[in-house]
Amino acid sequence: MAAAPPFPTDQPPSFVRHGPARPTLPVVLAVPHAGRDYPPTLLAMARAPLERLESLEDRHADLLVDDAVAAGATAFLARRARSWIDLNRDEREIDPGMIDPPPRTHSLIASAKMRGGLGLIPRRLADVGEIWNRRLSAEELAIRVNEHHRPWHSAIATALDEAQARFGTALLIDCHSMPPLPPHSAARPPHIVLGDRYGATAPALLMDRLTSLVEAAGLVCARNSPYAGGHTLDRQARRKHGIFAIQVEVDRSLYLAPGLRDPGEGLPRIRTLIGNMVSAMAEELSAPLRRAAE
Repeated sequence: MAAAPPFPTDQPPSFVRHGPARPTLPVVLAVPHAGRDYPPTLLAMARAPLERLESLEDRHADLLVDDAVAAGATAFLARRARSWIDLNRDEREIDPGMIDPPPRTHSLIASAKMRGGLGLIPRRLADVGEIWNRRLSAEELAIRVNEHHRPWHSAIATALDEAQARFGTALLIDCHSMPPLPPHSAARPPHIVLGDRYGATAPALLMDRLTSLVEAAGLVCARNSPYAGGHTLDRQARRKHGIFAIQVEVDRSLYLAPGLRDPGEGLPRIRTLIGNMVSAMAEELSAPLRRAAE
């Protein structure tokens, strides 16, 4: 097996934070899968072409939160490509066959996503097969976890704690995009899918308000199917402490041009919708505080 190339030391930050230094709203946004930074080290070990690696992206989903940030929300945007590390996976969702030497299997999570090739480090793509031409060393894996995955989740948790300390409660909106869904029998496929891990990570009243907003915008909304949310919701939501989390999946055809690669004419509409979601959630979260004051 060929030796691994030297580790890059001059790479740009793997994520950025936008918004006020001190929270002005009890809502934090995260966009984990829109990164378009493909380090040379990554491209050198790829057997799949760049355009196929790009298919893992939530293409331009980072552009959806501009109105929300302008309104005062805090947002975290991943810059490093999802193929480098998936921030919405548990750091134990590792395919042991990808690592040299393999980690101890008792410390890993053999999730359905991992078995399908989309674990912490994606391994396979439909119609491509194996993505990489070599395995990762244990040191390379540790660097990706310690320099990218853990700082990302730590930064989000800190922002939620700061919002909760100021407002008494806080909400994470984890923003994703999805390919257009096929029709299911006679029903129109959803344009927006809201996930709260089947009620585990957010109160129903928040999901109800978001559903009403989506439908008022003339869009079809679904809950928890086919996307209920992933590791980020499980990790960040702390309902007993008043910290909630909801995943929002947006049909890419709503904001991308035909071909689903470049921003399209629908982008302003979806930016407005996400901004309205944040405003509505801030209003709902402040209601208990208003009642307490009364």
